Amino acid sequence: MSSEAGRVTSSSLPAWLLGCAALAFTALVVLFVTVQRVARHQPTPVRPANAVGDSSCLSCHRNKATFEQTAHRLTLRLPTRQTVLKRFDTGSNVLHTDHADMHFRMDADSTGFHQTLVVGNGPDSTSRTERVAYVAGSGRKGQSFLYWSGDKLFQLPVSYWTSLDTWIGSPGRVGMDPRLSFNRAVAPRCFECHASWIESVPNLTAENEYKADGAILGITCERCHASGQQHVAHERSLLRGLARDRSIVNPAPMPRERKMEVCAQCHGGLGEPRLPAFTYVAGRRLEDYVHLEPKASDEVVDVHANQVALLSRSRCFTSSQMTCTTCHDVHRPQRDVVELSGRCLTCHQQQSCPLFATRGSAIVGKCVDCHMPLQTSKIVVSDLEGSMQRVQGRSHWIRVYPDSAARR
Repeated sequence: MSSEAGRVTSSSLPAWLLGCAALAFTALVVLFVTVQRVARHQPTPVRPANAVGDSSCLSCHRNKATFEQTAHRLTLRLPTRQTVLKRFDTGSNVLHTDHADMHFRMDADSTGFHQTLVVGNGPDSTSRTERVAYVAGSGRKGQSFLYWSGDKLFQLPVSYWTSLDTWIGSPGRVGMDPRLSFNRAVAPRCFECHASWIESVPNLTAENEYKADGAILGITCERCHASGQQHVAHERSLLRGLARDRSIVNPAPMPRERKMEVCAQCHGGLGEPRLPAFTYVAGRRLEDYVHLEPKASDEVVDVHANQVALLSRSRCFTSSQMTCTTCHDVHRPQRDVVELSGRCLTCHQQQSCPLFATRGSAIVGKCVDCHMPLQTSKIVVSDLEGSMQRVQGRSHWIRVYPDSAARR
């Protein structure tokens, strides 16, 4: 038999077999391109167009459902009977001021929740009423309220203080001047720590102009893990095991500095924005987005809003690789200082405490109260009918506080 006789040519193959081969080749090309696209996809900030919402995340990550009750998640909400903690009922809905002819009244009706400034008495009085648009704060310490004036957002003059169970002047308002009561603008940098997204409108004369539609309130899963749209599509596809999904962020394995910056974006001080709000994605270099001024070792750092700077001074921090999540589980509410004190015992022994010799096991569970005591903020000040009230926060500078130890 000649070599020509044994050769198989394309013309001798059945048409259906050639078609199957072409189809398989096309499928392989599509698969290769898809895998490469998935592998290249990078995390993106959450927006209304690419958000999947916490319900989608929790459909797979059911063990994280407690996140929905955390202060982070509840830090900005729409006003309802459930989200507004203080009652607007007659008899408990008035805040007097140190001006005899001026008071604030809080009302609720079918149109919503309202704050009214009343100046004067009787028929000669004047008033101004604004409707509550958003409730800021989980309520653990208190709540403040925002209102729309056209396309601009402002803070309302009256807040709620949980520990006192009373209406109080919104923080920072010393002396309730009626001419200035409604003019406190809410900047995008403020929203970054209370929301996952709101669209800011560039305005050379005002920084508090926004588009109301599409706001994503509170700190959602996608605020720290990036948009979940591509991730959900990847997890639901047949290609799930063929390529690593780079579209979602997991802060846990990050280098220490990057992991700390995820928290520092809100717990590292106000900072100076370098890029527009809501563009930072966990894992990137925070300094490219917000400049946080370093604090000198002898510089006073307020107990409010800069926990990272205080923690960084701690010997526990400088002599270990600890991060915020060493002690904090951000996916569930944590209020029990005894439980948190137990985190200290993963590194320390209770017998090493100087108080153990005289107090023994009575010191167990008191590490946090002794070494991270509640302190009074110097910058969060509220006016309660002419009396200045200051909020307390827990110091994150872990060290020996003799006064705290003496009280235990």
